Formats: sequence, C-alpha cells, structure tokens
Amino acid sequence: MSSIFTKIVNGEIPAYKIAEDDNFLAFLDVNPNAKGHTLCIPKKEINKIFDMDEKLYLDLMQFSYKVAHAIEKTVPCKRVGMSVVGLEVPHVHVHLIPLNEMDEMRFINKVKLEKEEFEALAKNINSNL
Repeated sequence: MSSIFTKIVNGEIPAYKIAEDDNFLAFLDVNPNAKGHTLCIPKKEINKIFDMDEKLYLDLMQFSYKVAHAIEKTVPCKRVGMSVVGLEVPHVHVHLIPLNEMDEMRFINKVKLEKEEFEALAKNINSNL
C-alpha cells in the first residue's frame, strides 16, 4: 500500500508544494509545528533514511539545504531546524521547521493555518528558492 507521501507525489492527494525536481518534493506540513514547517521527501518510496543509497541521501540533503534557505528568507525565525524521525509515515521525510524556541521541535504544539495562508506561504517560499 502506498504511503500518504507517495499519494502526494502521484497527485492523488493535494499538497502545498514548494519545490520539486525529478527525485524530490518539498511541501508544507498540513499539521505544522510552526508556520513554514516543510517536508522534503524522495519521490521514490523508501521507508528509512539510512536505507537510501548514499548518492540519493546526499542529494536529499542538498535539496533540503536549498529549501531551508528559502524558508529562512520567507519566515521570520532564529533558524530553521531539521529533524528526521520517520515513525509516523513509512516514507523518508526531512522536517524543516522555522524555530524561535526549542518547543517548536517537539511535535507537541501545532499551529493552525487557513488554506489561503498555506497557499500564499508555499508561493512565497518557492519565490525565494
């Protein structure tokens, strides 16, 4: 069975896309820790990050690096944090989270955004790539 992220890659589920190339996709997390919380994923469904071959892993980090810089240019924050946990969805994903305090990395407190806010934010981050 395809992961929810594979369904996003295949266009079966909508997403607020930020960046995309042949191998990777970045989109806003719909249950964000902070405004601008973004997920970077390989399009190929791989369960664990260290099951990726080395080149794909390094390419994902490079893709995430570019997206993180665009987030930092768009969302006021002290820094962009990165987390790779992978327990909630069995598909490699890098969390990029604009941070102003440590609690924003804890995946406990979530922020709510309206559809229009997600759309504008995705567009603005993309324009800073």
